[in-house]
Amino acid sequence: MLIIGHREVRDILKGKEPEILDLVADAYRLHDEGRTSLPHSVFLRFPQDDRNRIIGLPAHIGGAAPAAGMKWIASFPGNVALGKERATASIVLNSMADGSPEAFIEASLISAKRTGASAALAAGLLTTEAEPRGISLIGLGPINLEVLRFAKARLPELIEIALYDLDAERAVHFAREARKIVPGASVTYCETPQEALAAHKLVSLATTAGTPHLDLAAARPGTTVLHVSLRDLTVDAVLGARNVVDDADHVCRERTSLHLAEQATGGRDFIEAPIGALLRDPARYAPDPERVTVYSPFGLGVLDLALARWVKDQAEQWVLGVQIDDFLPAALPQQEAVTASLIGRPIPSRA
Repeated sequence: MLIIGHREVRDILKGKEPEILDLVADAYRLHDEGRTSLPHSVFLRFPQDDRNRIIGLPAHIGGAAPAAGMKWIASFPGNVALGKERATASIVLNSMADGSPEAFIEASLISAKRTGASAALAAGLLTTEAEPRGISLIGLGPINLEVLRFAKARLPELIEIALYDLDAERAVHFAREARKIVPGASVTYCETPQEALAAHKLVSLATTAGTPHLDLAAARPGTTVLHVSLRDLTVDAVLGARNVVDDADHVCRERTSLHLAEQATGGRDFIEAPIGALLRDPARYAPDPERVTVYSPFGLGVLDLALARWVKDQAEQWVLGVQIDDFLPAALPQQEAVTASLIGRPIPSRA
C-alpha cells in the first residue's frame, strides 16, 4: 500500500494545469463512450444535522490505464468560520488484477483541481466570447480559486476579475491569491451577487448554499454560468437557461437546483447535453449570444480516479509517499503452498 499525503499531492499537481485539463477531458470522453462504471454517490447524513455530510463516490474508469476506487469526502461548511477547510477528502485505489487496495491518497487538492478543470473545460466550450477577458466569481473559497486557476490556463486572455462573497475579509484575501494566478489582474469587489452576475459574461458560482437563492435576471444575454455549487439557482433560472451537465442521472439528485427543476416539470427536457458528448464533438453545441447557458457539474468520481491514478504513477516514478509493506494480511498457509507450487519453489516450512 502506497500512502500519499497532502504535501506530495500538492507538489505533484503544482503547475500541471494543462495535464490535468487533458486528464479530465479524457475522463469525460470515456464516460460518454460508456467506458466507465459510476454508481450513484452515497450521502452519509446525520440526525438533527442537515448541513454536514460525507459523500462516497465509487467509480471505475477504463481506457489505456484502467482504475477502480472510491473518494470519501466530508463537507462541513461550519469549518470555514473556524479557519479550517470546508471539505476534507481521501481516495483509495484498488488493483484491477486482484482488487486489493494499492494506494491511499489525500484528495482535497485532487477534488478541488478536478472541479476547477471541469469548470474551465466547460467555459472553453460554452462561452459566447471567443477570448473572454473577464470572469465573475461568487463564493470565494478554494474551489473558485481553482476555477480561476484553470480558467486562466484554458482562457489565457482573462485579466478582469469581479468578486462577491458574504465575508468582506475573505474577499480581500481571495483577491491577493487571485493576483498571484493572474498577475496584473484588474479586481473589482461587488456589493451584491447580482452586481457580480452583471459584471462579466463568464460567471462561476461556488458557494455553500443549501437552497436556491439566486435568479439570473442580472446576467447579460450570452452569459455562461458555471454552477459549480449546484444549489444556488432558482428553478425558474434553470428552466430559463440552456443547460449542460456532466451526467443527468447524477446531477438530478439530492435537491440540487436541477433536481428541483426536474420535480417541477416532471422530466429533464430542459437539459440540452452532457459535456462528454460536447468534448467528443464540439460542433454539436452552438453558443447562443441571446441566452444564458448554465453548466452544472455534479462532480463525477471518474474524474477523481483519473487524477488519483496519475498522482500515484508520478509518486512511484519520483519515489514519493510512504510504502506500507505489511498493510494487508499475510498469505494463508494454503495460499502460500498453492503459490509455491505454481512458481516452482519449495513450500515454506512451518516448523
